[in-house]
Amino acid sequence: MTTVETLDPTAIERTELSLRRAKRPTSILAGPYGHPLHAVAVTIPIGAWTASLVFDLASRFVDDPKSFARGATWLVGIGLVGASGAGTLGLMDLRTIDRGTPARRIALTHLVANVAAVTLFTGSLIIRARSPHHRAGVAGVLCSVLGYGLVGLSGVLGGELTYRYGVRVADEETQRSGYSPKQALPAR
Repeated sequence: MTTVETLDPTAIERTELSLRRAKRPTSILAGPYGHPLHAVAVTIPIGAWTASLVFDLASRFVDDPKSFARGATWLVGIGLVGASGAGTLGLMDLRTIDRGTPARRIALTHLVANVAAVTLFTGSLIIRARSPHHRAGVAGVLCSVLGYGLVGLSGVLGGELTYRYGVRVADEETQRSGYSPKQALPAR
C-alpha cells in the first residue's frame, strides 16, 4: 500500500493538484466554487420519486385510487426531468476528477447506479402510461422500488465523494477561514 510518506515529492504534488482540481467547477453552470449545484438538483428527482412511492402506497388504501395513481405517474415523470438536469450537473463535476483515482472509480459507479435507476423509473413511467387510470401495477411499483434502492446506493456513493474525498467542496484553507476568530461575524 502506498502512503504519503513513501511517495516522491513529484507524486505528492500531482496528488495535491488532482485534489485541488476536483474542488473547482469546470463551468459556472456547475455552480461556483464551494457551492456545487449537483447536490441541490438531486433533491428534485429524489423528492418526486419519494412522493410517487407514497402516492402508490396511498392508492392501495383509498376507495378511488385514480387521483393518487395519476399523481404518482406525474411525480415519476417530474423525477425523470429533474434527473436529467441533476445528471448533467453531475457530469460536469465528474470532469473535475482525475482518471485512475479511487474518487473517479466511485464517481463512475455513482453514475452507473443513477443511469440504472433512471432506466427503471422510465420503465415504471411507461407501464403507468399504458395502464388505465395510470395504475402502476406490481411491475410499475417494482421498477420504482428497485430504482429508488439504486438512488439510495448512489446517494451513499455521492456522500463518499463529497465528505470523504472532498469533490467540489471548498479546500481546507477556505474552510479554516470560517473558524478563525479574525473572520468572526459582528455580534448582533
